[in-house]
Amino acid sequence: MGFHEFSSPYDWSRIAAYKRTAKAAFGGMIDLSVGSPVDPVPDSVRKALAVAANDPNAYGYPVTAGTADLRAAIAEWFSVTRNVDLQAIHADVVPTVGSKEGVALMASLLHFGENDVVVQPKVSYPTYEIGTQLAGAQVLKVDDVADVASWRNVPGVKAVWVNSPCNPTGEVYSAEQMAGIVAAAREIGAVVLSDECYALMQWRDAVNGAEGDADSLASTPCALRDDVCLGSAEGVLVLYSLSKQSNMAGYRTAFIAGDESLIASMSAYRKQIGQIIPGPVQAAMAAGLRDLESVKVQHARYRERLGVLVGALRAYGYCTDMPEGALYVWVRAKSGDCWTDMEQLAKIGIIASPGEFYGAPEYLRFSATASDGAIASAAERLAR
Repeated sequence: MGFHEFSSPYDWSRIAAYKRTAKAAFGGMIDLSVGSPVDPVPDSVRKALAVAANDPNAYGYPVTAGTADLRAAIAEWFSVTRNVDLQAIHADVVPTVGSKEGVALMASLLHFGENDVVVQPKVSYPTYEIGTQLAGAQVLKVDDVADVASWRNVPGVKAVWVNSPCNPTGEVYSAEQMAGIVAAAREIGAVVLSDECYALMQWRDAVNGAEGDADSLASTPCALRDDVCLGSAEGVLVLYSLSKQSNMAGYRTAFIAGDESLIASMSAYRKQIGQIIPGPVQAAMAAGLRDLESVKVQHARYRERLGVLVGALRAYGYCTDMPEGALYVWVRAKSGDCWTDMEQLAKIGIIASPGEFYGAPEYLRFSATASDGAIASAAERLAR
Protein backbone atom coordinates (compact mmCIF):
# COMPACT_ATOMS: atom_id res chain seq x y z
CA MET A 1 0.00 0.00 0.00
CA GLY A 2 2.98 2.32 0.46
CA PHE A 3 3.36 4.94 3.12
CA HIS A 4 0.32 5.73 5.23
CA GLU A 5 -0.74 9.25 6.12
CA PHE A 6 0.70 10.92 9.18
CA SER A 7 -0.23 13.86 11.39
CA SER A 8 2.04 15.86 13.65
CA PRO A 9 2.30 19.31 15.24
CA TYR A 10 6.01 19.15 14.37
CA ASP A 11 6.14 21.87 11.72
CA TRP A 12 8.85 24.52 11.90
CA SER A 13 6.85 26.86 9.67
CA ARG A 14 4.62 27.43 12.70
CA ILE A 15 7.30 29.59 14.31
CA ALA A 16 7.83 31.83 11.27
CA ALA A 17 5.83 34.72 12.77
CA TYR A 18 7.88 34.57 15.97
CA LYS A 19 11.07 34.69 13.92
CA ARG A 20 9.87 37.83 12.17
CA THR A 21 9.31 39.46 15.55
CA ALA A 22 12.71 38.30 16.78
CA LYS A 23 14.51 39.64 13.71
CA ALA A 24 13.02 43.07 14.39
CA ALA A 25 14.25 43.10 17.99
CA PHE A 26 17.27 45.18 19.00
CA GLY A 27 20.36 43.16 18.10
CA GLY A 28 18.42 40.80 15.84
CA MET A 29 17.38 37.18 16.26
CA ILE A 30 19.14 34.52 18.33
CA ASP A 31 17.86 31.12 17.25
CA LEU A 32 17.90 28.52 20.04
CA SER A 33 15.24 26.35 18.44
CA VAL A 34 16.52 23.79 15.93
CA GLY A 35 19.44 21.78 17.28
CA SER A 36 21.65 22.30 14.22
CA PRO A 37 25.42 22.29 14.89
CA VAL A 38 27.38 25.50 14.18
CA ASP A 39 30.95 24.43 14.98
CA PRO A 40 33.60 23.26 12.49
CA VAL A 41 33.74 19.74 11.13
CA PRO A 42 36.94 18.10 12.51
CA ASP A 43 40.02 18.34 10.28
CA SER A 44 40.33 14.55 10.35
CA VAL A 45 36.87 14.20 8.81
CA ARG A 46 37.44 16.78 6.07
CA LYS A 47 40.77 15.24 5.13
CA ALA A 48 39.28 11.74 4.97
CA LEU A 49 36.50 13.02 2.74
CA ALA A 50 38.98 14.63 0.35
CA VAL A 51 41.27 11.60 0.22
CA ALA A 52 38.33 9.30 -0.55
CA ALA A 53 36.89 11.56 -3.27
CA ASN A 54 38.19 9.32 -6.06
CA ASP A 55 38.21 5.93 -4.34
CA PRO A 56 36.46 2.92 -5.92
CA ASN A 57 33.68 3.47 -3.38
CA ALA A 58 33.21 6.96 -4.89
CA TYR A 59 33.25 6.47 -8.65
CA GLY A 60 31.61 3.06 -8.23
CA TYR A 61 28.44 2.26 -6.32
CA PRO A 62 29.01 2.40 -2.55
CA VAL A 63 28.45 -0.51 -0.21
CA THR A 64 25.05 -0.49 1.52
CA ALA A 65 26.32 -2.31 4.61
CA GLY A 66 29.34 -0.01 4.86
CA THR A 67 32.94 -0.51 3.81
CA ALA A 68 35.08 -2.90 5.80
CA ASP A 69 36.88 0.10 7.29
CA LEU A 70 33.66 1.82 8.34
CA ARG A 71 32.29 -1.34 9.91
CA ALA A 72 35.58 -1.78 11.78
CA ALA A 73 35.42 1.84 12.96
CA ILE A 74 31.88 1.34 14.28
CA ALA A 75 32.97 -1.78 16.17
CA GLU A 76 35.98 0.07 17.60
CA TRP A 77 33.78 2.99 18.64
CA PHE A 78 31.40 0.69 20.50
CA SER A 79 34.28 -1.02 22.26
CA VAL A 80 36.13 2.16 23.28
CA THR A 81 33.23 4.48 24.14
CA ARG A 82 30.27 2.22 24.99
CA ASN A 83 31.93 -0.87 26.54
CA VAL A 84 30.21 -3.08 23.96
CA ASP A 85 31.74 -5.98 22.01
CA LEU A 86 29.50 -6.29 18.95
CA GLN A 87 30.95 -9.60 17.82
CA ALA A 88 30.54 -11.22 21.22
CA ILE A 89 26.83 -10.41 21.39
CA HIS A 90 26.19 -11.37 17.74
CA ALA A 91 25.35 -7.85 16.64
CA ASP A 92 25.57 -6.46 13.13
CA VAL A 93 25.55 -2.86 11.86
CA VAL A 94 24.21 -0.86 8.92
CA PRO A 95 24.88 2.82 8.16
CA THR A 96 21.88 5.11 7.68
CA VAL A 97 21.45 8.40 5.85
CA GLY A 98 21.24 10.34 9.10
CA SER A 99 19.45 9.12 12.21
CA LYS A 100 16.11 10.72 11.27
CA GLU A 101 15.84 8.47 8.24
CA GLY A 102 16.65 5.48 10.43
CA VAL A 103 13.93 6.46 12.91
CA ALA A 104 11.30 7.31 10.30
CA LEU A 105 11.74 4.04 8.35
CA MET A 106 12.18 1.75 11.35
CA ALA A 107 8.58 0.56 11.77
CA SER A 108 8.17 0.07 8.02
CA LEU A 109 11.39 -1.92 7.67
CA LEU A 110 10.33 -4.09 10.61
CA HIS A 111 7.09 -4.84 8.72
CA PHE A 112 4.76 -3.40 11.34
CA GLY A 113 1.18 -2.81 10.28
CA GLU A 114 -2.39 -2.11 11.27
CA ASN A 115 -2.68 -4.31 14.36
CA ASP A 116 0.84 -3.69 15.65
CA VAL A 117 1.58 -1.31 18.50
CA VAL A 118 4.77 0.72 18.97
CA VAL A 119 5.35 2.18 22.43
CA GLN A 120 7.04 5.54 22.90
CA PRO A 121 7.39 8.23 25.59
CA LYS A 122 4.64 10.86 25.63
CA VAL A 123 7.29 13.58 25.57
CA SER A 124 9.72 12.70 22.81
CA TYR A 125 11.25 13.29 19.41
CA PRO A 126 8.27 13.61 17.01
CA THR A 127 9.66 11.29 14.33
CA TYR A 128 9.03 8.21 16.50
CA GLU A 129 5.30 8.76 16.12
CA ILE A 130 5.53 9.84 12.48
CA GLY A 131 7.51 6.70 11.57
CA THR A 132 4.94 4.47 13.25
CA GLN A 133 2.12 6.26 11.43
CA LEU A 134 3.89 5.90 8.08
CA ALA A 135 3.92 2.12 8.59
CA GLY A 136 0.21 2.11 9.40
CA ALA A 137 0.87 0.82 12.91
CA GLN A 138 -0.57 2.07 16.19
CA VAL A 139 1.18 4.47 18.59
CA LEU A 140 1.01 3.94 22.34
CA LYS A 141 2.35 6.87 24.35
CA VAL A 142 3.29 6.29 27.98
CA ASP A 143 4.64 8.62 30.63
CA ASP A 144 7.78 6.54 31.15
CA VAL A 145 8.80 3.53 29.07
CA ALA A 146 10.92 2.34 32.01
CA ASP A 147 7.59 1.72 33.78
CA VAL A 148 7.16 -1.54 31.90
CA ALA A 149 3.79 -2.23 33.57
CA SER A 150 2.36 0.58 31.42
CA TRP A 151 2.86 -1.41 28.20
CA ARG A 152 3.95 -5.00 28.87
CA ASN A 153 0.39 -6.41 28.93
CA VAL A 154 -1.00 -4.31 26.08
CA PRO A 155 -2.04 -6.56 23.16
CA GLY A 156 -0.08 -6.14 19.94
CA VAL A 157 3.04 -4.42 21.28
CA LYS A 158 5.82 -5.09 18.78
CA ALA A 159 8.42 -2.45 19.67
CA VAL A 160 9.40 0.05 22.35
CA TRP A 161 11.22 3.31 21.65
CA VAL A 162 13.79 4.29 24.26
CA ASN A 163 15.63 7.63 24.13
CA SER A 164 18.45 8.14 26.60
CA PRO A 165 19.72 10.84 26.85
CA CYS A 166 16.32 12.19 25.91
CA ASN A 167 15.50 14.86 23.39
CA PRO A 168 13.95 17.14 24.66
CA THR A 169 14.04 16.52 28.43
CA GLY A 170 17.68 15.51 28.92
CA GLU A 171 16.66 12.56 31.11
CA VAL A 172 19.13 9.65 31.28
CA TYR A 173 18.17 6.07 32.11
CA SER A 174 20.30 3.93 34.39
CA ALA A 175 21.61 0.54 33.26
CA GLU A 176 19.06 -1.08 35.58
CA GLN A 177 16.18 0.78 33.92
CA MET A 178 17.47 -0.11 30.45
CA ALA A 179 17.83 -3.77 31.45
CA GLY A 180 14.27 -3.80 32.75
CA ILE A 181 12.96 -2.51 29.43
CA VAL A 182 14.96 -5.09 27.44
CA ALA A 183 13.81 -7.95 29.68
CA ALA A 184 10.13 -6.95 29.51
CA ALA A 185 10.24 -6.49 25.73
CA ARG A 186 11.78 -9.94 25.27
CA GLU A 187 9.04 -11.49 27.39
CA ILE A 188 6.42 -10.36 24.87
CA GLY A 189 8.54 -10.68 21.72
CA ALA A 190 8.90 -6.95 21.14
CA VAL A 191 11.93 -5.13 19.77
CA VAL A 192 13.74 -2.47 21.79
CA LEU A 193 14.54 0.55 19.61
CA SER A 194 17.12 2.52 21.57
CA ASP A 195 17.86 6.00 20.24
CA GLU A 196 21.24 6.83 21.78
CA CYS A 197 22.26 9.71 19.52
CA TYR A 198 23.37 11.86 22.48
CA ALA A 199 25.14 9.04 24.36
CA LEU A 200 28.47 10.88 24.65
CA MET A 201 26.79 14.15 25.69
CA GLN A 202 26.03 13.48 29.34
CA TRP A 203 26.46 15.92 32.21
CA ARG A 204 26.00 13.94 35.43
CA ASP A 205 29.00 15.58 37.14
CA ALA A 206 27.57 19.03 36.44
CA VAL A 207 24.11 17.94 37.65
CA ASN A 208 25.62 16.61 40.88
CA GLY A 209 27.67 19.76 41.45
CA ALA A 210 31.04 18.14 40.72
CA GLU A 211 33.66 19.73 38.54
CA GLY A 212 34.25 16.66 36.39
CA ASP A 213 36.95 16.33 33.76
CA ALA A 214 36.27 18.49 30.72
CA ASP A 215 38.63 16.33 28.66
CA SER A 216 36.95 13.01 29.46
CA LEU A 217 34.13 11.20 27.70
CA ALA A 218 31.64 9.17 29.67
CA SER A 219 28.92 7.27 27.89
CA THR A 220 25.40 6.77 29.13
CA PRO A 221 24.35 3.08 29.44
CA CYS A 222 23.96 1.34 26.11
CA ALA A 223 21.15 -1.12 25.38
CA LEU A 224 23.79 -3.46 23.90
CA ARG A 225 26.00 -3.46 26.99
CA ASP A 226 26.37 -6.86 28.69
CA ASP A 227 24.66 -5.85 31.93
CA VAL A 228 21.68 -4.52 29.94
CA CYS A 229 21.20 -7.09 27.14
CA LEU A 230 22.63 -10.07 29.08
CA GLY A 231 25.22 -10.86 26.45
CA SER A 232 22.88 -11.05 23.47
CA ALA A 233 21.75 -8.47 20.90
CA GLU A 234 18.55 -10.43 20.25
CA GLY A 235 15.59 -8.06 19.91
CA VAL A 236 17.66 -4.92 20.46
CA LEU A 237 18.51 -2.19 17.96
CA VAL A 238 20.58 0.88 18.84
CA LEU A 239 20.75 4.07 16.77
CA TYR A 240 23.62 6.54 16.85
CA SER A 241 24.55 9.66 14.90
CA LEU A 242 27.70 11.72 14.32
CA SER A 243 25.67 14.92 13.84
CA LYS A 244 26.30 16.23 17.33
CA GLN A 245 29.51 14.51 18.44
CA SER A 246 31.39 15.58 15.29
CA ASN A 247 29.23 18.40 13.82
CA MET A 248 28.45 16.21 10.81
CA ALA A 249 24.71 16.87 10.47
CA GLY A 250 25.11 17.81 6.81
CA TYR A 251 27.07 14.64 6.09
CA ARG A 252 24.06 12.52 7.13
CA THR A 253 26.10 9.94 9.01
CA ALA A 254 24.44 7.54 11.42
CA PHE A 255 24.01 3.81 11.94
CA ILE A 256 21.87 1.08 13.45
CA ALA A 257 23.52 -1.72 15.43
CA GLY A 258 22.05 -4.77 17.08
CA ASP A 259 20.19 -8.01 16.39
CA GLU A 260 21.97 -9.49 13.36
CA SER A 261 18.83 -11.10 11.90
CA LEU A 262 16.91 -7.81 12.03
CA ILE A 263 19.86 -5.88 10.59
CA ALA A 264 20.23 -8.38 7.74
CA SER A 265 16.58 -8.02 6.75
CA MET A 266 16.64 -4.24 6.99
CA SER A 267 19.88 -4.04 4.99
CA ALA A 268 18.36 -6.06 2.15
CA TYR A 269 15.49 -3.61 1.85
CA ARG A 270 17.76 -0.60 2.22
CA LYS A 271 19.86 -1.86 -0.69
CA GLN A 272 16.83 -2.12 -2.94
CA ILE A 273 15.52 1.38 -2.17
CA GLY A 274 18.95 3.01 -2.37
CA GLN A 275 19.27 4.11 1.26
CA ILE A 276 23.06 4.16 1.05
CA ILE A 277 25.65 6.58 2.45
CA PRO A 278 27.91 7.93 -0.36
CA GLY A 279 31.31 6.25 -0.49
CA PRO A 280 33.49 9.27 0.42
CA VAL A 281 31.14 10.09 3.29
CA GLN A 282 31.62 6.57 4.64
CA ALA A 283 35.35 7.29 4.82
CA ALA A 284 34.64 10.60 6.59
CA MET A 285 32.33 8.81 9.00
CA ALA A 286 35.03 6.29 9.91
CA ALA A 287 37.43 9.15 10.61
CA GLY A 288 34.87 10.90 12.81
CA LEU A 289 34.25 7.78 14.86
CA ARG A 290 37.98 7.36 15.51
CA ASP A 291 38.75 11.02 16.26
CA LEU A 292 37.68 11.06 19.91
CA GLU A 293 39.92 14.04 20.70
CA SER A 294 37.68 16.22 18.53
CA VAL A 295 34.63 14.78 20.27
CA LYS A 296 36.13 15.79 23.63
CA VAL A 297 36.60 19.34 22.36
CA GLN A 298 32.97 19.49 21.25
CA HIS A 299 31.82 17.96 24.53
CA ALA A 300 33.57 20.75 26.45
CA ARG A 301 31.96 23.39 24.21
CA TYR A 302 28.48 22.08 24.85
CA ARG A 303 29.03 21.70 28.58
CA GLU A 304 30.08 25.36 28.81
CA ARG A 305 27.18 26.58 26.66
CA LEU A 306 24.63 24.61 28.63
CA GLY A 307 25.95 26.03 31.88
CA VAL A 308 25.66 29.60 30.59
CA LEU A 309 22.20 28.96 29.18
CA VAL A 310 20.88 27.37 32.36
CA GLY A 311 22.09 30.31 34.44
CA ALA A 312 20.52 32.80 32.03
CA LEU A 313 17.17 31.04 31.96
CA ARG A 314 17.11 31.02 35.75
CA ALA A 315 17.78 34.76 35.75
CA TYR A 316 14.82 35.21 33.40
CA GLY A 317 12.58 33.36 35.84
CA TYR A 318 12.53 29.78 34.60
CA CYS A 319 12.97 26.99 37.12
CA THR A 320 15.62 24.76 35.60
CA ASP A 321 18.85 22.86 36.18
CA MET A 322 21.64 21.40 34.09
CA PRO A 323 20.20 18.51 32.06
CA GLU A 324 21.51 15.01 32.74
CA GLY A 325 22.30 14.61 29.06
CA ALA A 326 21.69 15.79 25.46
CA LEU A 327 22.03 19.40 24.29
CA TYR A 328 18.84 21.10 25.40
CA VAL A 329 17.36 22.91 28.37
CA TRP A 330 13.74 21.88 28.93
CA VAL A 331 11.69 24.37 30.94
CA ARG A 332 8.09 24.80 31.99
CA ALA A 333 6.60 27.90 30.37
CA LYS A 334 6.22 30.79 32.80
CA SER A 335 2.78 31.51 31.37
CA GLY A 336 1.80 27.85 31.32
CA ASP A 337 1.64 27.89 27.51
CA CYS A 338 4.63 27.53 25.19
CA TRP A 339 3.24 29.85 22.53
CA THR A 340 2.65 32.71 24.96
CA ASP A 341 6.24 32.40 26.19
CA MET A 342 7.46 32.15 22.59
CA GLU A 343 5.80 35.51 21.88
CA GLN A 344 7.43 37.19 24.88
CA LEU A 345 10.86 35.74 24.10
CA ALA A 346 10.61 36.80 20.46
CA LYS A 347 10.26 40.41 21.59
CA ILE A 348 13.82 40.25 22.95
CA GLY A 349 14.99 38.41 19.85
CA ILE A 350 15.14 34.86 21.24
CA ILE A 351 13.56 31.86 19.53
CA ALA A 352 13.03 28.58 21.40
CA SER A 353 11.26 25.38 20.35
CA PRO A 354 7.62 25.11 21.43
CA GLY A 355 7.05 22.14 23.69
CA GLU A 356 3.96 21.22 21.70
CA PHE A 357 6.30 19.83 19.03
CA TYR A 358 7.42 17.19 21.55
CA GLY A 359 4.06 16.46 23.17
CA ALA A 360 4.15 18.98 26.04
CA PRO A 361 2.60 22.39 25.16
CA GLU A 362 3.33 23.72 28.63
CA TYR A 363 7.10 23.50 28.06
CA LEU A 364 9.83 25.00 25.85
CA ARG A 365 13.15 23.62 24.62
CA PHE A 366 16.26 25.80 24.32
CA SER A 367 19.14 24.42 22.23
CA ALA A 368 22.80 24.82 23.17
CA THR A 369 23.91 24.23 19.59
CA ALA A 370 24.21 27.97 18.93
CA SER A 371 27.65 29.63 18.88
CA ASP A 372 29.42 30.87 22.01
CA GLY A 373 28.65 34.44 20.95
CA ALA A 374 24.96 33.73 20.39
CA ILE A 375 24.65 31.97 23.76
CA ALA A 376 26.41 34.86 25.51
CA SER A 377 24.18 37.42 23.79
CA ALA A 378 21.07 35.43 24.72
CA ALA A 379 22.25 35.32 28.32
CA GLU A 380 22.63 39.10 28.37
CA ARG A 381 19.10 39.62 27.06
CA LEU A 382 17.56 37.09 29.43
CA ALA A 383 19.27 38.70 32.44
CA ARG A 384 17.98 42.23 31.74
